[in-house]
Amino acid sequence: MDKLEKDFEDILMAKVSWYYYMEEMTQQSIAEHLGMSRMRVIKLLEKARKTGIVQFQIRSNQSKKLELEHQLIKKFNLKDTFIVPTNPKKEEINETIAKGAAMYIGNRITDNCFINFGYGDTPSRTLNHLASNVDCTVSYVSLTGGVHYYLPNTQSNIFSSKLYLMPSPLIASTREMAEAIKNEISIQEVSNMTKLASMTIIGIGAMNDNATIIKSGILSQNDFLLLSMKGAVGDVLSHFIDKDGNLIENEYESRLISTSLSTIKELDNVVGVAAGENKIPAIRAVLKGSYLDVLITDEDTAQSLLNQDD
Repeated sequence: MDKLEKDFEDILMAKVSWYYYMEEMTQQSIAEHLGMSRMRVIKLLEKARKTGIVQFQIRSNQSKKLELEHQLIKKFNLKDTFIVPTNPKKEEINETIAKGAAMYIGNRITDNCFINFGYGDTPSRTLNHLASNVDCTVSYVSLTGGVHYYLPNTQSNIFSSKLYLMPSPLIASTREMAEAIKNEISIQEVSNMTKLASMTIIGIGAMNDNATIIKSGILSQNDFLLLSMKGAVGDVLSHFIDKDGNLIENEYESRLISTSLSTIKELDNVVGVAAGENKIPAIRAVLKGSYLDVLITDEDTAQSLLNQDD
């Protein structure tokens, strides 16, 4: 190819690339406009990319976010992460995470699928956003007892979805009562549904006064103090864990109507939705315990998780 032919092809590559990337014309319309075959357009676009006439650049802020996600995946052996911008209004952090989680999950679910979910402010907000934005039919399966913790409010869009709730309290009065409840057919039917789910959404509880488990009156502040003294840094589905993600035995565990931590580990696509400075020890413990496949959090939380040594 002589210089004139090369110059002509360079001009043609630039023109085809402009029409395709900047004017958003289809390959077929470009071919018709320039009087060439669609295959010729495809080859010119490919050569333009390889020779550097067309260059792709990720915006710096997105590049930073992608690097954070990559580092979290590598450090905690996750399948995936999704990091949203940190909301300067700390009191709205759960809403921000819930919106991000709904976007992530909404792109990965199919019609008539089942999704397991735990109680908590962020998971319930996530489900409400999902119900608003997803057109397909989804069935939600509760992972614990405590029916009223799962019931949506009158403004919620979850009413249009199918809810399968464990008809039991979260904590039974005695160990024997808990065992009897777990053996009920209605409880076992819901428990068996968890294995059919394509995804599981769980929140992560922190050891502070704003924890859902305290605000809901499930446990008292004195209960929390005792658990903290035993080394608890947070909870998953009301199972309290230490800094390494190990279960802390306590008097409530034997009375708890909740999916076990061992079962959570066996489920596919377990998505943790949590963020905030006060939750970092709990999130880190859950990650070290290998309970999650995916973490959805914000930039500040992600950075803090990476900055701390093992």
